[in-house]
Amino acid sequence: MTDHQIAYDLATSAGELLLELRKSGLEGKELKDTGDRESHVHLMAELARRAPDDGVLSEEGAADPARLAMSRVWIVDPVDGTREYSEPPREDWAVHVALCTDGQATVGAVALPARGITLATGRELPKLTSFIGRPRLAVSRTRPTEHSTVLAQHLGGELVAMGSAGAKAMAVVLGEVEIYAHAGGQYEWDSAAPVAVAAAAGLHVSRLDGSPLIYNRENPYLPDLLICRPQFAQTAIDICAGVPS
Repeated sequence: MTDHQIAYDLATSAGELLLELRKSGLEGKELKDTGDRESHVHLMAELARRAPDDGVLSEEGAADPARLAMSRVWIVDPVDGTREYSEPPREDWAVHVALCTDGQATVGAVALPARGITLATGRELPKLTSFIGRPRLAVSRTRPTEHSTVLAQHLGGELVAMGSAGAKAMAVVLGEVEIYAHAGGQYEWDSAAPVAVAAAAGLHVSRLDGSPLIYNRENPYLPDLLICRPQFAQTAIDICAGVPS
């Protein structure tokens, strides 16, 4: 079985588990906590079975320093967007499963369980077609960043509010928006799988300053991210450079 298939299987099965929990009668914080815990346990068990020699970093688990010496490390987010997950019937939440090799997100799957979709490397992804018009920018529904607001003003673009990082990134892959520019705090598990999938779909992926995204570091804080159609990449980088962090 390929790494791509493992990522797809795990993200999809964790998503199915989370959908069943949504039907169980749990609500609010109890649903958030149970979803995070049960999805994490499922992913850890499956990775131990299918990739026992690889390192693992999960948002819901204690970081194992041994991973820092490993070439292959799985980085997972059992529920990306717990707030949205706990508010049925919202669809803008995700499950992230990525394999990073020597610091690069090379394999990834992002499940959007409430939409019945898993986008993954090693599988057919939407084709990148030409785009003409006002770009749409994915932003947080509760706290749009100044970078996105300034970008929209410069590009004559439209802000589209939605939930989790994975949902925003996959909106670019699916052609529902053209740019996702994030600043203000994320961690490796927020972006590793989305970055792998977006890159495989032919999109630009980088830090906001254009530098590469490096994973499996001692401190997993990775505060900013740019995923966009290639035609907007350099303009977005240049504009963001002038926005205070």
